Amino acid sequence: MADDGAYPGLHLPIKRPDLHIALALGGGGARGLSHILVLEAFDDLGVKPTVMAGTSIGALIGAAYASGLSGAEIRDHVMKLFGDRRELARKVMQTRSGKFIDLFQSGINGSVMIDPVRLLAQLLPSGVALDFKDLEIPFTAVATDFWSRAEARMSDGPLITAIGASIAIPSVLKPVIRDGRVLIDGGAANPLPFDLFDRSVDICVAVDVTGGPVRKDKAKHPAPGPFEAMFGTLQIMMTSIVNEKLKGRHPDILIRPDVDRFKVLDFLKAGQILKAAEPIKDETKRRLERLLEAA
Repeated sequence: MADDGAYPGLHLPIKRPDLHIALALGGGGARGLSHILVLEAFDDLGVKPTVMAGTSIGALIGAAYASGLSGAEIRDHVMKLFGDRRELARKVMQTRSGKFIDLFQSGINGSVMIDPVRLLAQLLPSGVALDFKDLEIPFTAVATDFWSRAEARMSDGPLITAIGASIAIPSVLKPVIRDGRVLIDGGAANPLPFDLFDRSVDICVAVDVTGGPVRKDKAKHPAPGPFEAMFGTLQIMMTSIVNEKLKGRHPDILIRPDVDRFKVLDFLKAGQILKAAEPIKDETKRRLERLLEAA
């Protein structure tokens, strides 16, 4: 997706308050930490989205940005959070049963179930709004209504339960009960919610981190273990949904970081993920700058 040529840089931030810019951040587990690079690109250009939507990890990071945190502040929090394993373990221990390390290894067992709302209360950075009405940027979080078998869009009320529902990965995070509905990970219904925006937006930017299972040794064809098979299947499903959506409608800018090699729960590799995704920062700036100038 990257354009040819080096990003020339800008002498002054671009200010276009007259433009309606929409930003959709997709689901994909730890790979979604690469969303931070796109937020930093917006900050470097001096541009803010006028409306946002997020699914799963995209809902979590998107809500922090819509609350007023900068991309750099979110990056600092992530690196501090996942850089201190002992403190992270202490926080997670308060929200689950089972062993902490089981969350990040393929041998996960059925006893490890996390309450996503309690987890967010431990892990979210200070400054994240408590309610949608307190956000600086209008934002919609996407979850999946389990019994209705349809996406659930949330844009009002308590923010933390909406994020918790959106990130509720089956078998790892407990479903969230909100407004009488049983809600699970939004990736099951809408992994990349750029279609939430109507056609009145001037520029639509979408960041797809669904990815898929990657074989480390292409010369071999080992069968995946139960844990890898489960998450790999979810990734394949989400990628298929996104690809079908793109046949009918396409965002103005579609960003796909090169982070497929990372697994859904590779949050302890946050630094590696951000480094691998670094090229999308300049890519986003180049492409967004061109559309802003053309507009």
